[in-house]
Amino acid sequence: MAVTVDIKALLEAGVHFGHKTSRWHPKMAPYIHSKRQESHIIDLVKTVEGLEVALPFITKTVASGKQVLFVGTKKQAKDIVKAAAEKVNQPFVTERWIGGMLTNVATMNTQMKKLRDLETRMDSGDLEKRYSKLEVQRFQEEIDELNGKYGGIKTLSGKLGAVIVLDVLTDANAVKEAKTLGVPVVAVVDTNADPSVIDYVIPGNDDAIKGLQLLLDYFVAAVAEGAGSVKKADVEEEK
Repeated sequence: MAVTVDIKALLEAGVHFGHKTSRWHPKMAPYIHSKRQESHIIDLVKTVEGLEVALPFITKTVASGKQVLFVGTKKQAKDIVKAAAEKVNQPFVTERWIGGMLTNVATMNTQMKKLRDLETRMDSGDLEKRYSKLEVQRFQEEIDELNGKYGGIKTLSGKLGAVIVLDVLTDANAVKEAKTLGVPVVAVVDTNADPSVIDYVIPGNDDAIKGLQLLLDYFVAAVAEGAGSVKKADVEEEK
């Protein structure tokens, strides 16, 4: 059953509030409804249309066995993005985007292996047996630092199916790397950003937490539906 989008909920969450008219990007013109007190108002009909195309794509992507990367490094969005991704067991980036996270596979694999090895040795007690308390503390600090940088993508494996971005200006590098690899980008695009570089444009306010949470809820529902299809297929194969 496809995820249903409620335009009234979008309105109540303030998804329609764009930026000041002086900061607009001309390519967002098709997605703008009107102007109000020197600010643009986003056409929520276009937002619904964008979601009704993007959500089935996300579901289909996850159902095919591919992962979806959630990206939101803006301060006010970090916690809700992490919570959304963890809810559906998908990778995420909520701290600074480190150059090459997607494109420099060799370096990323090295860092991931280092992190996993240190965590395994810490959990097994191997480090505690071999080193002093001070040295073990330093290992833990290194683990914490690596987790801060790469913890959200530890589970990233195989070909990435899509990247979901909540602010295309703040996380322009994530969009750029995804485009370099040919990975489709689903993104919330406010009136001050260029929608032409995004595969699945969701015109909307990229600042209001209530609006971002609602959009994340839709993305999570789409992922969950796709994951449910995978589990159903696995059960049928076992019969």
